[in-house]
Amino acid sequence: MDWSAWHDEYDTAESWMARRLRTVQQQVGAVLSDAPTGGLKVISLCAGEGRDLLGVLAEHPRRDDVRARLVELDPRNTAVAHERARRAGLHRVEVMTGDASLMAHYEDMAPADLVLVCGVFGNITDADIEHTIATCDQLCKTGGTVIWTRHRAKPDRVPLICEWFEAQGFELRWLSAPEAGFGVGVHQFLGASQPLRRSTRLFEFVGYDTLRRASGGGIPRP
Repeated sequence: MDWSAWHDEYDTAESWMARRLRTVQQQVGAVLSDAPTGGLKVISLCAGEGRDLLGVLAEHPRRDDVRARLVELDPRNTAVAHERARRAGLHRVEVMTGDASLMAHYEDMAPADLVLVCGVFGNITDADIEHTIATCDQLCKTGGTVIWTRHRAKPDRVPLICEWFEAQGFELRWLSAPEAGFGVGVHQFLGASQPLRRSTRLFEFVGYDTLRRASGGGIPRP
């Protein structure tokens, strides 16, 4: 999979990717607007070109309150994200080229007010989804929020993902309707944040194409 070319469909206004992006951005904006006054920390895993956050932050009233770290493996994507942040004057946004599954990358940012796990759950196994959710109490502060995405093709894992979050002390605040054709969830952490274990690996990024072949087909892009 060419994860740079994959972003091209975001520029097709009514594609499912563009519609999902707008949905995620609306939820990011709402979380930032509702956050307590003062500094805010944001972490984005597998951030791609940073569109989920940067497209909101550039025009948001809380932009100068936000310190963010975007972690993405593909250097072409991080180059785009870095340039977007630079052009928007978002000097407190750090774009890191690296493996987003390595907990050590978030050591000085966790626990964060907002954690973005978008475009991840459709590219990893169920076991790794559950494991990643179980470690979100190290990434997210008490009262903080996780925004995540997952496709809704069969098998639809969105209800199960909600159950896994709730089992870890997260409360569902918003969930996209099934007829949207994609899943976007917003969960707030009501538990106690745990110390970050820097040696932890969150997941193995398999890729939706590999998962689709393993399942015999039927799983679309994440």
